[in-house]
Amino acid sequence: MSVNTDKEAVLQYAVRLGDDSLILGHRLSEWCRNGPFLEEDIALTNVALDYIGRARMYYGYAAELSDGKQTEDDFAFIRDCREYQNLLINELPIGDFACTMARQLILDVFNCYFLSELTASTDPTLAAVAAKAVKESRYHLRRSRDWALRLGDGTEQSHDRLQNAFEQLWGYTPEMFEQDELEQQLIERGIAVNTSELKPRWESKLEQILSEATLEMPVNSWTVRGGRLGFHTEHLGHLLSELQYMQRAYPGLQW
Repeated sequence: MSVNTDKEAVLQYAVRLGDDSLILGHRLSEWCRNGPFLEEDIALTNVALDYIGRARMYYGYAAELSDGKQTEDDFAFIRDCREYQNLLINELPIGDFACTMARQLILDVFNCYFLSELTASTDPTLAAVAAKAVKESRYHLRRSRDWALRLGDGTEQSHDRLQNAFEQLWGYTPEMFEQDELEQQLIERGIAVNTSELKPRWESKLEQILSEATLEMPVNSWTVRGGRLGFHTEHLGHLLSELQYMQRAYPGLQW
């Protein structure tokens, strides 16, 4: 992705981080009233709210950088599917509970390292957002790790379901550690995180947790990418049709 100015580059970076948070937050919100039991129903909904709040901070900053041309609602509710830049793993359906917790563990480990690095960004606003969000992600990781241990070292059925979930998701993980031209530009200026450097730590931590859960690390036998370029799975379009319905039906609607 080519951008004309440094300001536009930071705006686009904030938007893609907002997209990651919004789409995953919306997916997790689908567990509301569908959780396996009441306490977990509430817990998953709270995690979803953490991501929605995170998205608002990123989109709010992008709106400031747009000099009033766009609002956070514009970024969330008005753009078409191809304009979203979220990682593909975030938009996949929630599946069963094992699938959701496998995805959360993958992303929670990643986010703890990513946000810790982003707190050192030379952009003070991004650093401040990361400082708040990393505390949430550490809590999220405690939850997803606990569930991985309970399911992986539980019954034969729970073990097999969780192992299968990791196998199904694994091909989406390489995209998390790749950078395009936009991110490379911002990495050189100390603004963005060099995610390729996070991969060894992510793999080591995840392998440790999976081992404790009597699970095996999947093999990298396939890869899917394209989210940062606006190429998405069919699932994102269906998600946006629900997420954007009210704003599309009643343009300019405000709560």
